[in-house]
Amino acid sequence: MNLLHIFLQIPVPAAADSAATMKIQAITDSVKAQVEAIANPDSIAALTPAKVLGEIKGFDWSGVVTTLSSQIISLGLRLLAAIAVFYVGKFAINKLYGIVNRLLAKKGTEASLRTFLLSFIRITLLFLLVITTIGILGIETSSFIAIFASAGVAIGMALSGTLQNFAGGVLILLIKPYKVGDFIEFGVYKGTVKEIQIFHTIMTTANNERIIIPNGGLSTGIINNYTGEEHRRIEWRVSVAYGDDVELARKVIFDLLAADERIEQAEFMPTVNVEELADSAVVLLVRAWTDSANYWPVFYDVNERIYKQLPEKGLHFPFPQVDVHFDSPQ
Repeated sequence: MNLLHIFLQIPVPAAADSAATMKIQAITDSVKAQVEAIANPDSIAALTPAKVLGEIKGFDWSGVVTTLSSQIISLGLRLLAAIAVFYVGKFAINKLYGIVNRLLAKKGTEASLRTFLLSFIRITLLFLLVITTIGILGIETSSFIAIFASAGVAIGMALSGTLQNFAGGVLILLIKPYKVGDFIEFGVYKGTVKEIQIFHTIMTTANNERIIIPNGGLSTGIINNYTGEEHRRIEWRVSVAYGDDVELARKVIFDLLAADERIEQAEFMPTVNVEELADSAVVLLVRAWTDSANYWPVFYDVNERIYKQLPEKGLHFPFPQVDVHFDSPQ
């Protein structure tokens, strides 16, 4: 009996029509009166099978069936409308996604920034579509928004480090200290940037090792971007023996640098200077400029040419040596 009382106290949904609400309320009052009559000890004695049968026959069963049918039809129509709105909205979001993607690509937006913007737009529009669909079903959406807000606060406190990485990713995409394809150094890691994701940056080393670094540290740490500028300066240290002609060595090096079209000759002239008079050799410091993309090919090629051409001109690469003198015995 207590469960029946609880059931009868359930309020009628606000989304129902006024006429249906009045019918449901009348039926509820009738059933409630019968339950109270049965629950009253004074009326138990007057309760007879004939009277119970009369009450059952007099109950408005057709009204109950009509009301339930109308409610089921109304709910079905709302459900169909919600499904239609959801699929139409999803189709529109996909179309808008494609249009924005083409516009960003036409304007030359970087791939990393374009991916981030498109993901943000898609997630935001899908969230609004879900809220709209729930509202069509007659469910109060303010409670869902409050739940999402509370969940967002709780998740934000639990994932403070992750949110820091998210904020770092946004800063990297906006400030652009590096981009996809750049060769960077962060701490003990060096590699080429392959992807800039929302929470992490992925780069590969010269040995094709994949390194995943959180964006939070990258946005606040010291980064050496080797390919951030168009040109880079290359340095070689060439040792020649004492007694060799330094001017001849300088001329040979200038000639082999001038023969390489990848080395800048106009704006940034190569230089060859005596850097050090070492214990066993005269050290020449050679400097030249080239495009950042040609840094390593030029470095290795010139190294090999120096090794081959200097000895052909009578110049020598000294080995480390120590002169030891023995005093004659007295």
